[in-house]
Amino acid sequence: MTLKATRSQTDVLDVLRQHGGALSAYDVLGTLRMTNPTISAPTIYRALAALAASGRVHRLASVSAYIAAAPTTVGNTAILSICDDCGLVEQNAAPDLLTELTKLAEQSGFSEMNDVIELHGRCASCVGSMEQA
Repeated sequence: MTLKATRSQTDVLDVLRQHGGALSAYDVLGTLRMTNPTISAPTIYRALAALAASGRVHRLASVSAYIAAAPTTVGNTAILSICDDCGLVEQNAAPDLLTELTKLAEQSGFSEMNDVIELHGRCASCVGSMEQA
């Protein structure tokens, strides 16, 4: 069952989709305050939490930001490759990876695995520009 999104959730998701990259909650707040000066930070955080729980948004914990989920990652384990130079975030789906990681973690007594995996490095553009320098 899909729950109907609130106006705040729809607005937040629209901002993330229009930007196309990762934004902090306060970046989203700043954008939405242009059209709704009374919107508050708690409203943004509630909307982001609900969107993340439904899989429509991914939280990038390592950089305190959020990104709209690519259609291929909704309902799948998302592998987010984050460029440490330019901030580009590439999204890939790995449907079976979380199952395997969960099995490995349970062998050590861990549970409650996250369904987003973050990888840090340099994107092809940044690597190419460093090689040309």
